[in-house]
Amino acid sequence: MEEINKTAKVQFFFRPFSADPKVQAVIFVAFLAMYLTSLGGNALIAVTVQINHSLHTPMYFFLANLAALEILYTSSIAPLALANLLSMGRTPVSITGCGAQMFFFVFLGGADCVLLAVMAYDRLIAIRYPLRYTLLMSWPLCVELVVGSLVLGFLLSLPLTVLIFRLPFCTKSEIYHFYCDMPAVMRLACADTRVHQTALHVISFIVLSIPLSMIFVSYVSIVATVSRIRSAEGRRRACSTCSSHLSVVLLQYGCTSFIYLSPRSSYSPETGRVVSVVYTFITPILNPLIYSMRNEELKNALRRALSRFQVTSVLRGHVTRFGRRDVSKGATGRGSPFPLVPVLSLS
Repeated sequence: MEEINKTAKVQFFFRPFSADPKVQAVIFVAFLAMYLTSLGGNALIAVTVQINHSLHTPMYFFLANLAALEILYTSSIAPLALANLLSMGRTPVSITGCGAQMFFFVFLGGADCVLLAVMAYDRLIAIRYPLRYTLLMSWPLCVELVVGSLVLGFLLSLPLTVLIFRLPFCTKSEIYHFYCDMPAVMRLACADTRVHQTALHVISFIVLSIPLSMIFVSYVSIVATVSRIRSAEGRRRACSTCSSHLSVVLLQYGCTSFIYLSPRSSYSPETGRVVSVVYTFITPILNPLIYSMRNEELKNALRRALSRFQVTSVLRGHVTRFGRRDVSKGATGRGSPFPLVPVLSLS
């Protein structure tokens, strides 16, 4: 009971990247820019898919959900990381707050990994059975696959978070990281963590290897199907829809495998912190860039959405400007090059 009471009072602090406040300020600006870029890029993809009826297909439905997951995934880490960068690591985090951050990070990250496997399966069905694609990938099935990804992420995250935070923590409470990552937090426990390390490796293996095996099998079938397509244009279109997804898979699974499947003896806190920047800040930025650059349909839809936004902004600017001029010169509309009624009808 005394150990539990002591652990409940523990507060964590994150080790700064540098002891120099100027360097910390530069890193803060870089993290903030990456976070805002990630939010903007993924939100743009989600909104573009939503407002364009031509993109209301299973592939883009999964892509929009992936973008939403990336927003939540990054937002579970970035605010606290930014606050600690500004305070030079002096912002305390309660053990409850640290546990909540770990839970949401693992939950959303696990769902992200499973959803990438679902997207590979979707590409397989689209390429192998193009005539039956809409029948096989029905909307109820698509919704069930997304919900299933979230449920699996939740079921993997909850027991692991509870297991780690049942450990007693020592008075040394500085986490050698910029968020409550599992290996970094377990290093602060003043108890034997071999069982917890084993559980972490088993769950990490399940989260990473099983979806990755499904992706591998899907792409083997895709390659076999594409090799039988006779037209060069057909092969090019099939490859273009898969290359963007495969790039995201390599980034996501490569970094997370390096962190969570490496043996404890070879784990370096400094290297772990640097690699974590890649999959928590850089990968969510690259996802919308990769998909928008390599997918002509999405690229055109983004172009149309941006041009529509610019036209709307210009029209609103004209309405506001002429409306103010009309108010200042009277309700008759005199002095304005446009009649009063047509201008108001634009809004």
